Amino acid sequence: MSSGTRKSRATDRLDDGSPFALSLLLRRAHSRAASAMAAAVRPLGLGLRHFAVLIVLVDRGPTTQRDLVQATGVDKAGIMRVVDDLEENGLAVRRAVPGDRRARAVEITVRGTEVFDAAHVDAPGLADDLVSHLRPGEAERLMDLLTRFTYPPADEG
Repeated sequence: MSSGTRKSRATDRLDDGSPFALSLLLRRAHSRAASAMAAAVRPLGLGLRHFAVLIVLVDRGPTTQRDLVQATGVDKAGIMRVVDDLEENGLAVRRAVPGDRRARAVEITVRGTEVFDAAHVDAPGLADDLVSHLRPGEAERLMDLLTRFTYPPADEG
């Protein structure tokens, strides 16, 4: 097979021209960003899954464990362990859901909110470090592109 007709195969190299190149780059970008985020929450005794749940609770208020599974992408057993950890550390509590004997809503505590806010103290510097090698305006452009990529407009048909 000549080089002009050779199919592009995924390599995960910088110059990868395969159909998987975007996915591979996004995977690497996620890894870098997750490492920075983990560094921001680790000193507070949190892992990324814990922080993901706190983000949902701060944003939505009391949330059922089933909805936490959907919102965070953590499986049911994983959510149970994360919520157990948050409860054990006084960062969240489970409460009965009125009208549903089996469901429990998870609610952030005052201490949970304080820890959540504390995570944001060092976060700006870590976020700046993450994009420090980009040119002026590129970090904002990257955020715009990733936002539109992640949340495509709904079909209007």
